[in-house]
Amino acid sequence: MSRTGGKPSKAHPKTQAPRITAAGQQSIVDLAIWLGLILATLAVYAQVGRFDFVNYDDDLYVYDNVQVKTGLTPGNVKWAFTAVVASNWMPVTLLSHIVDVQFFGLQSGMHHLVNVLLHALSAVLLFVVLQRATRARRASAFVAFVFALHPLHVESVAWISERKDVLSAFFFFLTLYCYVRYTERPCLGRYLLVLGPFFLGLMSKPMLVTLPFTLLLFDIWPLRRVPWPKILWEKVPLFALSAGASVVTWFVQRETGAFDRATPLATRIENALISYVTYIGQTFWPVRLSVFYPYPKSIAVWQAAAAFAVILGVSALAIFAWRKRPPVAPYLITGWFWYLGTLVPVIGLVQVGQQAHADRYTYIPMVGLLVILAWGAADVAGKWPRTRPAIAAAAAVSCVLWMAVAWTQTAYWRNSEALFQLALDVTGDNWVADNHLGQCLTEKGRNAEAIPYFEAALRIKDSARDNFNLGLALSKIPGRSADAVPHFEAALRFGAESADTENDLGACLMNIGRDADAISRFEAALRVKPDFAEAHFNLALALAKAPGRTAEAIAHFEAGLRLSPDHTAHSNFAVLLMKLGRTDEAIPHFEAAVRMHPDYRNQRDLGTVLSTIPGRQSEAIAYLEAAQRIHSDPEVSRIIDGLRSRP
Repeated sequence: MSRTGGKPSKAHPKTQAPRITAAGQQSIVDLAIWLGLILATLAVYAQVGRFDFVNYDDDLYVYDNVQVKTGLTPGNVKWAFTAVVASNWMPVTLLSHIVDVQFFGLQSGMHHLVNVLLHALSAVLLFVVLQRATRARRASAFVAFVFALHPLHVESVAWISERKDVLSAFFFFLTLYCYVRYTERPCLGRYLLVLGPFFLGLMSKPMLVTLPFTLLLFDIWPLRRVPWPKILWEKVPLFALSAGASVVTWFVQRETGAFDRATPLATRIENALISYVTYIGQTFWPVRLSVFYPYPKSIAVWQAAAAFAVILGVSALAIFAWRKRPPVAPYLITGWFWYLGTLVPVIGLVQVGQQAHADRYTYIPMVGLLVILAWGAADVAGKWPRTRPAIAAAAAVSCVLWMAVAWTQTAYWRNSEALFQLALDVTGDNWVADNHLGQCLTEKGRNAEAIPYFEAALRIKDSARDNFNLGLALSKIPGRSADAVPHFEAALRFGAESADTENDLGACLMNIGRDADAISRFEAALRVKPDFAEAHFNLALALAKAPGRTAEAIAHFEAGLRLSPDHTAHSNFAVLLMKLGRTDEAIPHFEAAVRMHPDYRNQRDLGTVLSTIPGRQSEAIAYLEAAQRIHSDPEVSRIIDGLRSRP
């Protein structure tokens, strides 16, 4: 079957044979391009092998995800197909994270490098698809190299949580390749090979629901397939898969509260129109890139109107050029509507999240713009041959410049602090960046430095999360527990039950002497999360100070230790048992605390208790001397001397 969709012409074998021969002779050139794509990708992204996880979704997908952290097990495979993470159902993506942990543990650099490998393979596949469909090696290579090196794609590659982007794009281009092969010789087996990677792609990221539409564009150009009714009917199974994935995604995101219902539809439409034009501008001038772009407080009507005029004008031009006979620049309709169509799921008409737009959303859509640019340049060079050296030089310089910017942009992903500091530097009123930078500083113990960022986030957008984070930072600074209390209380007023918030509020209340209030908070935390070991321990400490509630305190210590053995809890439980005169029961807990954490306090306490037990003086001396080596204490020295003086 010919690529026009009609019967093979008599001249067809004669015209096709030289192409195959030429392709065979030029296979070394193709291999060189593949190698160049891989090496260029590594030149930009090899640095990520030294990068950390970031505290923006990486915890949800990898390092704090219990199932992912435990590697490849039958239970975790089942979980991957049933779980919803960050309001997304993406079993293939989750399985890829589980496999990473199985092989590399939590070595963040290796997780990053898997993203890089998938990105490089996608670039090679993109070249192969375009080259096979168009026979235009240079234009195909240009598109593939820009795809591999463009700074807007850094977010998708350097962010471990965006494994869904690089994985789904790999299956997107693999589906395109299988489709091109199918159109060369249609048969059931080749059609099934189209369905396979498409199905895997949808389970990697549902943004691929637009792929059947993209295949129709490919039918127009470069494949030039007719008649239309036939090529529409053969897409029915593909559209059915897209519809199923769309329904699943809709219900999952609705049930998890991912939709932003606060932004009016008119505002979302205006922002979507402007985003289409913004992405085009960023394609050619990728500066001031950020991991998060705040939604604008207001949008000028004239800006949305101007963006709509641009979109409408280019769309009309593309259709007009295609409708001419013979068509003029037929690649324009495919490239432009590829760009418009593949952005539809993430353009913000149905707003998921709070970002105005995102670099990662251009990962596949940008290919449409690059097709227009590459084949448009080829047309110019064909009509005016003298321009070829200038066009080739411009293409090479552009790739080098984009590569340099991408390398610099990638470096900001080395850790959370660098990433979110950049976001604050290039955007305004960015409460997400303030919040995550504050969290990063808190995790590093720099709580005083974190507080201004949390306060800035709250000034921009009052939320449960920002109040909780500010309360947590304040609670970790000696003497500021009272300041933390109103922020924890504010977080709870937002209506969402939170075991962490209740527990941390209880801890602050206990620190300022409000033990009765603290007990009620710890009990509330355990109602939300009965297996919360820390809340059990905190409740035990509070109950131990309440008259007549010692038995309850013991029960909560024991419950907490069953859930999570902790050296501090063992030590505190042992102290309580000692106060009750139950020395024999206390000693095993002191010993457990020392085994788990042989610090000064634990060894001193165990040595002191053993010093009162006849026949265990030598053990007591050993623990006390070990404590002395960590921290010299005159009182401990006196106990040791007293033990040695005994007969």
